[in-house]
Amino acid sequence: MKFIDLHCDTVSKLMDDNKCGLKKNDFHVDIEKLIKGNCLAQTFALYIDLDVIKNPYDYCMSMAKKFHEEMDNNKEFIKLATNYDEIMKNQQHNKVTALLSIEEGAVLEGKIEYLNKFYDLGVRMITLSWNHENELCYPHNEEKFRKKGLKDFGREVVHTMNELGMIIDVSHISDGGFYDIAEISRKPIIATHSNARAVTNHSRNLTDDMIKVIANCGGVTGINFYHTFLSEDQGVDSKLEYMVNHIKHIHNVGGIDVIAIGSDFDGIESNLDIKDASEMGKLYDPLKKEGFSEDQIEKIYNKNVLRVIKDVL
Repeated sequence: MKFIDLHCDTVSKLMDDNKCGLKKNDFHVDIEKLIKGNCLAQTFALYIDLDVIKNPYDYCMSMAKKFHEEMDNNKEFIKLATNYDEIMKNQQHNKVTALLSIEEGAVLEGKIEYLNKFYDLGVRMITLSWNHENELCYPHNEEKFRKKGLKDFGREVVHTMNELGMIIDVSHISDGGFYDIAEISRKPIIATHSNARAVTNHSRNLTDDMIKVIANCGGVTGINFYHTFLSEDQGVDSKLEYMVNHIKHIHNVGGIDVIAIGSDFDGIESNLDIKDASEMGKLYDPLKKEGFSEDQIEKIYNKNVLRVIKDVL
């Protein structure tokens, strides 16, 4: 069954090791693994850590350049898509689709014109925050930020993303920011790589009410494979049973149409049951055993994300 993954940090790995390329490497994601795993589309995030990067716009531009170089170098196997029709065209030509996202709204440096520049480079999703306060909003990871909402520039970005046809990602944002986005966005919102807080009590995960809000607006949440978000056990195991527990809970709360996959590959250090992109099919049998139908599993693997892409891009 073909899969769409809403989040990986592979471009960061490629930036750190110039000797590696996207065709074949030792990371979680490369083209050979994507093909072996029957990938329909892989989202590549341009991730910025503000503790390390002092010029986020410039560095994100350099990451975008690296991404496009890899697309050019491997154009017989993979191609960027910016809408549903391009994904379907890539599939007809037996090519994996690459989707391009940004993880950290600070790359805009408070300038709305930078949003248009990234749009022109093919970016179609933005995670508005990571783990730092920025010009748009506040992160999830400090209690003092938990109820704080969008800043004025964040509201401008949400409105502009709606107008351009870009998907707003609420992963990492404060609870207050989540509800502000849900209130003002006219398009479906998504959490590209977030699980259920009721199953694993972590601020990075979604409350049941948040799941319902995303479901009611036609969005999705991608199941994150990071062990800390999957289980409150002290180990580093990311087990299939933990993933299925989150999927079952989200299904019970928000319905089958709100569930997707957002592995967080190459951004996590876990002992993974799904070791890399070539093994994404491993989730199929556990879901089947839990009573999910073929159509329901296909929705989780790709159909739900395709619906959002059709609605927004």
